Amino acid sequence: MKTAHEIRPGNVIMFNDAPWVVQKTETTRSGRNAAIVKMKLKHVLIDSSTETTFKGEDKMDVIVLERLDCTYSYFADPMYVFMDAEYNQYDVEAENVGDAAKFIVDGMEDTCQVTFYEGKAISVELPTTIVREVGYTEPSARGDTSGKVMKPAKLVGTDIELMVADFVKEGDKIEIDTRTGEFKKRV
Repeated sequence: MKTAHEIRPGNVIMFNDAPWVVQKTETTRSGRNAAIVKMKLKHVLIDSSTETTFKGEDKMDVIVLERLDCTYSYFADPMYVFMDAEYNQYDVEAENVGDAAKFIVDGMEDTCQVTFYEGKAISVELPTTIVREVGYTEPSARGDTSGKVMKPAKLVGTDIELMVADFVKEGDKIEIDTRTGEFKKRV
């Protein structure tokens, strides 16, 4: 059993006596009250989704599912197609990919974990950090050395815009934390 704090997107939990895949989690901590975890859940077997709130200490059963290391192959609307080491292809519905979809680009070599429930591919988990190339960003502001200066940047092959350090230029490769979508460092 895990607490609500420990649940991450891609995990499958038992909720109301049914398996649900966690698509998004958001933890809110207030001063005096206990932490609250909001989760967006999608039913594994039927096309149904819900959003619910748990206390941070709530315990829930995590279903252990079969997982395979796969690489992204191509997008066949509305399915993302992944391939394992033995060249078997697995289709994952676009809505089951969740927020990971914004980091999936053609030609990516990152190894993802595809999760299966009763033989059906139900979710995709990206590595915690990925490397992407900066496609566009404004030039650095000269003389601004007042601490951690950030500026917006767009990534190649996606429509993602995120805040990067001021020293990052177009063409630089940067490391991104896929859990938060934040810039970590220049590679």
